[in-house]
Amino acid sequence: MAIKTSAPFQSTPPKAGLPAPASGTRLSESLMETIEDEIVTRRLTPGTRLDEVELAQRFSVSRTPIREALIQLSSAGLVELRPRRGAIVAQISPQRLMEMFDVMAELEAHCGRLAARRITPEEQQRLLEAHHACETARDAQDADRYFYLNERFHHLLYSASHNVFLEEQARNLHRRLRPYRRLQLRVHHRVESSYSEHQGIVDAILAANEELTVQRIRDHIRIQGERFSDLIASL
Repeated sequence: MAIKTSAPFQSTPPKAGLPAPASGTRLSESLMETIEDEIVTRRLTPGTRLDEVELAQRFSVSRTPIREALIQLSSAGLVELRPRRGAIVAQISPQRLMEMFDVMAELEAHCGRLAARRITPEEQQRLLEAHHACETARDAQDADRYFYLNERFHHLLYSASHNVFLEEQARNLHRRLRPYRRLQLRVHHRVESSYSEHQGIVDAILAANEELTVQRIRDHIRIQGERFSDLIASL
């Protein structure tokens, strides 16, 4: 999938400093997301050394949550932990990133195909509840809250495939793409568009239309990759 740019749009800039952790969010997760933003938007460039002491001083925290945040970033592939060198920002090429979005589109599409065939009435209800929960964040124009609710929607979709191995692979790649999927929601009107795309996916699944579900999920994931490219181009 080629990296695209589109018509001009407005984006919500990343928040400066360390945001106040949301209810139930650990300090290390809040730190992780702040550093994650800076890596993904190239304010921290590949090869940059991430010194625990300097980061702890910058954010006025102890080294423990910094260390935990760096470990989480390492598991997402954004940071490399090297013996005696500590943590450095990893190099991820745009081509590699677009390839990951391509694979994510196919994994989620296959989850959707199986879900359209196998989803139970109870799972249908949970998927609808998760979808409607996203509506409140959409109406509030809260991209970050929408992202967390959106994650639950996608995880329920994976689970409804009733294929544990496929679900594991989808969750793993979702985790690798998590920072990019979160930031692309800052593109102007992207939250509204994402919610509309989810509505189309839900309708197709509930209608047991496998081919329509596959097409709508593929389009949804590929648009995410394109919007992330747009966001980076605007920064």
